[in-house]
Amino acid sequence: MDILTVRLSPAGTASVVQKREHTSKHYEQHLRSLKGKLLLIGYKAEASIADATRALVERRPSLAQQVIDGDDQVDKLELEIDNICFEILAREQPVASDLRFITTAMKIVGDIERIGDNGVNIARRALEVFDEPELKPIIDILVAAAAAQRILKESLDAFVNSDAELAKRVIQNDRYIDDVCEQMLRELLTYVFEEPGTISRALRLMFVARNLERIGDHAANIAEMVIFLVEGQDVRHAQAAKAQVRG
Repeated sequence: MDILTVRLSPAGTASVVQKREHTSKHYEQHLRSLKGKLLLIGYKAEASIADATRALVERRPSLAQQVIDGDDQVDKLELEIDNICFEILAREQPVASDLRFITTAMKIVGDIERIGDNGVNIARRALEVFDEPELKPIIDILVAAAAAQRILKESLDAFVNSDAELAKRVIQNDRYIDDVCEQMLRELLTYVFEEPGTISRALRLMFVARNLERIGDHAANIAEMVIFLVEGQDVRHAQAAKAQVRG
């Protein structure tokens, strides 16, 4: 008998099939868990922006502190997502679209975590301005914050649903946030020139505007990665070139 001959009994064949089915189910559970945690960390980052902005506008120090204290939850979720991704890569050895999805998820979660940090930065500035008179551009902060929350949600929806067209709209809408924040900065500079005594308040609000602008940039980064994931097109350098022309 040829020593290389392998005979599989019907029972053995069934065992192999059962093992494959078990592995497939385990794999799908990991992917569902990954998507769920990505949506959860995105929701928490979005809530951080909303609560930090509300704390600033409504002068609520307890809410600002709540945002700061809650940042640990975002950091913990980032680690959990990374661990899930590493486990899938090590145990399941995904290929093709699944591999691209997982590696993209590992990049996206970093942008989401930094968005959470931006929310914390806004909350910290909110704690500093509670006892100071208001400045007019507070309205612009609300507009920019609402737009930032919206495109963050849309960028994550685009990722989970592999929607490249929605991702492209996110990139376009990021320019609107940039425009609102630039207008806010111009108004604040006008206040400083006309009333030098407002400089400390103006600088804090400028810092808030810059953080809102960065939130939009991170959402656009996520959208760019979605386009690459779905279409295989790297639009990062194209967007940077357009920004230089506009700037």
